[in-house]
Amino acid sequence: MFFERPGTGERAVLVHLELDEVEDREDPRELEELVLSAGGDPVAFVFGHRRRPDPRSFAGSGKLEEIGQVVREHEAAIVIFNHALSPSQERNLERSLECRVIDRTGLILDIFAQRARSHVGKLQVELAQLRHMSTRLVRGWTHLERQKGGIGLRGPGETQLETDRRLIRDRIRLLGRRLEKVHLQREQGRRARRRAEVPAVSLVGYTNAGKSTLFNALTGAGVYAADQLFATLDPTMRRVPLPDSLAMVLADTVGFVRHLPHQLVEAFRATLEEAQLADLLLHVIDASAEDRDQTTLEVEHVLAEIGAAEVPRLDVFNKIDLLESAPRIERDAAGRPNRVWVSAKSGAGMELLREAIAELVGGEMAHEWLSLAPAEGRLRARLYEKGAVVGERVEDDGGISLEVRLPRRDLEQLLGARQTAC
Repeated sequence: MFFERPGTGERAVLVHLELDEVEDREDPRELEELVLSAGGDPVAFVFGHRRRPDPRSFAGSGKLEEIGQVVREHEAAIVIFNHALSPSQERNLERSLECRVIDRTGLILDIFAQRARSHVGKLQVELAQLRHMSTRLVRGWTHLERQKGGIGLRGPGETQLETDRRLIRDRIRLLGRRLEKVHLQREQGRRARRRAEVPAVSLVGYTNAGKSTLFNALTGAGVYAADQLFATLDPTMRRVPLPDSLAMVLADTVGFVRHLPHQLVEAFRATLEEAQLADLLLHVIDASAEDRDQTTLEVEHVLAEIGAAEVPRLDVFNKIDLLESAPRIERDAAGRPNRVWVSAKSGAGMELLREAIAELVGGEMAHEWLSLAPAEGRLRARLYEKGAVVGERVEDDGGISLEVRLPRRDLEQLLGARQTAC
């Protein structure tokens, strides 16, 4: 992993093999973007083709010689495979190439380690790294044996390798307990929002689709946004006003990627559950991306893995400024919004997006006239506080008629309180 980085970035050789047995292949361009996001300096790309991975070195002896020659030619410090390597393959490759070797999972874990800023984010990254590391421990100590004869030569009863494994297991259990506490604390916050009937909306989507830029456009929060993979790691939540006197709590979550490592899905349960328990998901899609259909499928796979496949969803096609397209709302056969085309960078379509969200989370809207007696000034004030009053007129008997538009459930609550007061 990139723990000690020179200022100019580590020189890295990238390896991508086309495998006949694998249908859902990785994208070489995405590997290069991941390496750049990690601070690496990709100096060469080695391509190849195999029917199946070599059990010992994944690449095979001939390709291994080619990789070694490229490493020596460019004086590379690390070789990164665009695949998942077994612990033994990783060790054999390092022994043959005489440099560090990591796979796609290790690279993503390193990026997450750099991006984590909050206490919870750091806990989640450490847990994922330890789970990944626990399968890659090798015998690094020979002076501690299980038992030796002779005075002063009796070992502690376990090898250093076993000691390391035990320490990692203990740390994993501790981190699990801390994250479970975070889970309980966040559940309390969600219960409070449910009592206040404030819908929860989560941004999901492929990494670098523009989720944080969209979050800033809707909330003005100033969350860090950059043209790089996994610019956002720690979730951010803000209350956002919507049309028709509605409001929502919007959460910006970590971006998804092809074959998101299982260790990350497990470790980031406290973050990903914001999507699982949301009332509505805004699936942000890069409308200008050539592979947007494939990345959309990858997001759907991750949502299914975390149990969020059945959460209502609104597709938000972002970056229409790159397509010179106009903002618009598309509807399904029932007339409900299912797609909104926007540009978070320019702000085009933001009001359309708010209207679509309000329509989906607000439920049935009531638009009618209410007759209020002169003594019902408090009810009138409440309706104005909610921004529900469209028009007002004074009747001949001194009463007031208000034209109101608000969610029917809110109107029923106000009228119920009105009857109780009477």
